[in-house]
Amino acid sequence: MSPGQTIEIERLGAAEGSRVELDKVLCIADGDKVTLGTPTVEGAKVIATSQGEAKGDKTVVLKFKSKIRYSVKRGHRQTHTRLTVDRIVGPGAAPEEPAKKPSRRRKGVTKRGT
Repeated sequence: MSPGQTIEIERLGAAEGSRVELDKVLCIADGDKVTLGTPTVEGAKVIATSQGEAKGDKTVVLKFKSKIRYSVKRGHRQTHTRLTVDRIVGPGAAPEEPAKKPSRRRKGVTKRGT
C-alpha cells in the first residue's frame, strides 16, 4: 500500500473521520530498500483515516442433500471499514506526537487532611 490509497479491512469500529494506527506491519519497501519483519517490523506503523463502514459482497451458502429434497440457501454480507492511508512510518523514524490536551481541574475541590 502507499499513501493516498484506500483499502478495506475487517471492521474496526472506528468512527468516520477518526485517525487509526496499524502497528502490525509485515514488510516495508522504499525503492530498493526492503525491510522484512520477524514476524512484524518493530516500530513501523501505518497511519490512516477512517472513511466509515460499508458492507462487502454477498457470500452465498448453499446446503444440499441429494435424494431427500433438502436444500437451504443463505447469504452473508461482512461489514468492512474503509481506510485512506495518510502515511507510513518506518522503524526508527520519529512519529508526530498528537497535541496534548490541558488537564482539567475542578474548582473548589481540595484534599482533606486526616
